[in-house]
Amino acid sequence: MDFPNRLVASMRPSLPASISGVDPLAVLILGPTGSGKTALSLVLAEQFNGEIVSCDSVAVYRGMDLGTAKPSREERARVTHHLIDIADPDQPFTAGAYSRAARAMLQEIAARGHLPIVTGGTGLYLRALAEGLFAGPQRHEDLRDRLRSSMQKRGPAWLHRVLARLDPTSAARIHPNDIPKLIRAIEVCLAARQPMSQVLSRDPLTGFRLLRLGLNPPRAQLYAHLNQRCAAMFAAGLLEETRGLVSRYGPVKALDSLGYRQALAVLSGTLHEEEAIAAAQQGHRNYAKRQLTWFRREPDVHWIEAFGDQSEAQLCAEELVTASIAPAGL
Repeated sequence: MDFPNRLVASMRPSLPASISGVDPLAVLILGPTGSGKTALSLVLAEQFNGEIVSCDSVAVYRGMDLGTAKPSREERARVTHHLIDIADPDQPFTAGAYSRAARAMLQEIAARGHLPIVTGGTGLYLRALAEGLFAGPQRHEDLRDRLRSSMQKRGPAWLHRVLARLDPTSAARIHPNDIPKLIRAIEVCLAARQPMSQVLSRDPLTGFRLLRLGLNPPRAQLYAHLNQRCAAMFAAGLLEETRGLVSRYGPVKALDSLGYRQALAVLSGTLHEEEAIAAAQQGHRNYAKRQLTWFRREPDVHWIEAFGDQSEAQLCAEELVTASIAPAGL
C-alpha cells in the first residue's frame, strides 16, 4: 500500500534482533495535545483487538474531565481503557507510580492475547514506562525550601547557573524555566556528591517490542484546533467543574494544569472569562510545541504528518501495526 512521502518520515525501522519474533508488541501513540491520539487509538484498538492504556498525568484524576479531553463515555464503551480516573485530585500520582501501573497493565493485556496501545501526551510518563526512572536520592525538603527561597530572590536563571556549575550535562538538557527539574537535579548532585548525569540508573521496559507512532499534523491547523477546543471546554462548563473540584479538594496541585489554572483565575477574580480562554489557548499552543520538542528525542518514532482522525493517518498506522505484528506471529 502506497502512502505519500509527506505522511511518514520513517517507515519500519529495524527491530532489535534479540527480541524480534519473540516478545509481544505494544504500540505507543504519542504527539502533541489535540493531534488526534484518541481517535487513532480507538481505530487501532478495534482493528487489532487492542486495549488502550492512557498516558496522561491529569486524566488519572477523577472529576477532572472537561479540562483533560478524556475519552468520552461512548468512546470508553467502544474499547477497554485503563489508567483513567484512578486517583482523586488530592492524591499525588508520580511518574514512578504510573510506570509501575502501566507496566503491570501491559502484562495483563498481553496475557489476554490483546494488543496494548499506550496513548497520551505526558512525555515523562511515557519515558518512565519505556525507559524507567533513575534511582536517585530521596527528597530533602529542607534543601528544596532553601533553593526555592533563593530562587524567589534571584530568579530561575540562578538555579540554572547553579546546576550548570554542578552538572553541565544535566543543565544543557533542562530548560532554564523548569523549576521542579532544576531543583531535583541540584538536590541529586548535592546528595550523591556527583553530577546527576553520572548517577543515572534506569530500568528499561523488557518483554515487549515497542512500536512508536507519532502524530505531527500541520502546525497552523493544530493551533486552530486547540483554540477551538479550549473555547469549547469553557462553554461546556469548565468553570463549574473547577468550582466543584475546589470545593471538594481545595486548591490542589492537580488544578495547576492547563485550563484549570485559567479557570481558577476567573473564580478568584483575577481574570475575566474571555481573558482566561485566551490564556488557556496560548498555554495549550505552547504546550503542544514543548511536547513535540520532547517527543522528537524519542527513539524510532514513525512520524505521521496528519491528525489521528484522518483516514490517511489511520491507514498508515494500520499498515505499520500489521507489519510489526507479523514477525511475532500474533
